[in-house]
Amino acid sequence: MSESGTGQGARLGFSPRVAESIAADLRKRILRSESDNMPLPRQDDLTAQYGVSGPSLREALRILEAEGLITVRRGKFGGAYVHKPNWSSAAYAFGLSLQGQGVTVADLAGTILTLEPMCAAACAAREDRAETILPALEASLTETEAHIGDGARYSAAARVFHDVLVAGLDNQTMQLLVRSMVAIWSIQEQIWAESANAASQYPGVEPQKESFRTHAALVRLITAGDVEGVTKLATAHLRATQAIVLERYGNEIVDASSLAAVQAFKSL
Repeated sequence: MSESGTGQGARLGFSPRVAESIAADLRKRILRSESDNMPLPRQDDLTAQYGVSGPSLREALRILEAEGLITVRRGKFGGAYVHKPNWSSAAYAFGLSLQGQGVTVADLAGTILTLEPMCAAACAAREDRAETILPALEASLTETEAHIGDGARYSAAARVFHDVLVAGLDNQTMQLLVRSMVAIWSIQEQIWAESANAASQYPGVEPQKESFRTHAALVRLITAGDVEGVTKLATAHLRATQAIVLERYGNEIVDASSLAAVQAFKSL
């Protein structure tokens, strides 16, 4: 690769075009790899492989680190370690885009109200639902029931149930899209739940029990393969649960950048 360059990059000892070219090649290799958190070759080996200077390679790694595709560790046992993008990183990027565009929590809720019941219907329509979907839904029910009476923890456990419903889609593109939106909504709900719980405003045990009973009813409908019934119940349930959050936060902009939101994305 030619190391000639102009501008600030040249003054700092690297060619921006060369650095971008190296980053593009490494990016492709990372996305094609099957392993996560594996180390890249040593920097000396990479400079020899690409035939470039150390500054150009370090700039390429800086680009990839800024994109979240690698973590550069310093010290004796340092190096660059791969982080393949997953659905949670997609959700974070999508959430930042929504916030940057000024999308409201109510707008996000409306989209989920359209798409999530479709996912529930897909669960009921699957011929292999007894093996692929129902065990996870039943495990989620058990976990959720255990947290009835603990507001914030119940809310977090209940959202897992909805995430499992989304996983019922066979179409991977749609699953990634809907799962990302549901995750962003879950974080808005989690922030609300923690705030409400601290202020002793979180709904009491009876609403939690009612929510749990609805989840159980959804599982029964999915087990029976009742596509129409599960679509209607999922829509009504979502509308009711969303109303609690929307009453207070509906007109606010989606939050993906606050400390609480970022920490929640990292825990996905």
